[in-house]
Amino acid sequence: MSLVERYIFKISGSAFLIALGVLTAVIWLTQAMRDFDLMTTKGQSLIVFFHITGLIIPSLLMVISPIALFIATVFALNKLNGDSELVVAASAGLSPFQLFRPFAALIVAGSLFCGVMSLWAMPWSFRALRYAISEVHTDFLTRIVRPGAFNGLDYGLYFHYRERGPGGALLGIFMLDQREPGQSNVYLAERGIATKVGDQNYLVLQTGTIQRQDKGSAAPAIVMFDSYALDLDRFGSRADSAPLRPRERSTWDLLHYDTSEPYVKLDEGHFRAELHERFTAPLYALAMGMIAFAALGAPRTTRQNRGVAIGAAVLAALLLRVGGFGASALMAREASAVPLAYALPLGGAAVAALYAFRSAFRHPFGRARAVYAAA
Repeated sequence: MSLVERYIFKISGSAFLIALGVLTAVIWLTQAMRDFDLMTTKGQSLIVFFHITGLIIPSLLMVISPIALFIATVFALNKLNGDSELVVAASAGLSPFQLFRPFAALIVAGSLFCGVMSLWAMPWSFRALRYAISEVHTDFLTRIVRPGAFNGLDYGLYFHYRERGPGGALLGIFMLDQREPGQSNVYLAERGIATKVGDQNYLVLQTGTIQRQDKGSAAPAIVMFDSYALDLDRFGSRADSAPLRPRERSTWDLLHYDTSEPYVKLDEGHFRAELHERFTAPLYALAMGMIAFAALGAPRTTRQNRGVAIGAAVLAALLLRVGGFGASALMAREASAVPLAYALPLGGAAVAALYAFRSAFRHPFGRARAVYAAA
């Protein structure tokens, strides 16, 4: 890069990092407040709070990166033009392609960063979040729940134990699970011990009964047991007890998911949509950067209003992103919508590039027509 190109890259790169950091911090703060009950009602430490809420940052970065790239490009070009630096550079012979080079480097870097977030970091963070929440529920159940009190662990799920015995065992356990519509399960056990097998947490109930009452049945079904392992993931949301969701699976798993798996067969459309959303996310960063450059890349005097160009760029970027969300929803229903999901960002980037370099494409044809007319 030349000195001018490094100067432009420094301005746009700094703007990208600032926009990315500020937007991520603001949105993370609004999301983190939803999980503030980790400390207030579930008795977790500040470290656990930041650990769990911090795991949503990769997904935020994936969504925010294209927006931050758009903001940075608009800001840098508007600043350069406002200081008359674009006009001076163009007068000194800086071509549109030379002006685009530092922005191209930023757009490629931003797209690669978005790709890393979408293809690797985001699914990893969602899996880690699943296990972290499971640990919180286990800790809440075995250490924080007070003996002798009826504690609501979830909507329709209540837990009670009489006292704590030697070795941390829970004595006199009662649990009522009414989360399933039309079904009620009552667990009674003399004692229970929390244990962990691999990444799964269990509460092993000893010497007790399970009473299942279905809606419309006259009498409950009673099952007696000497030992019964209760999956503690069930104490979280209903999604925690299900198989790995599409966003929790690695990109490799989504590329080779088993269509015979009952959970996949039930919702194969979301697996397909999630896979292609991960690959199209970097393309939207590319398109957003190109739209911003196409709108503001041409030098103008300070007397010319750039508000219309900025407004048009914002509108075009907004319509493109809304169209992307629509394509994702359509992919979940129809496999034939997959090409559309790729055509939108690639087409947006191509149209923006043609508009940005229209003068460079037009001049050769203009010179050719002049030569032909002279002949």
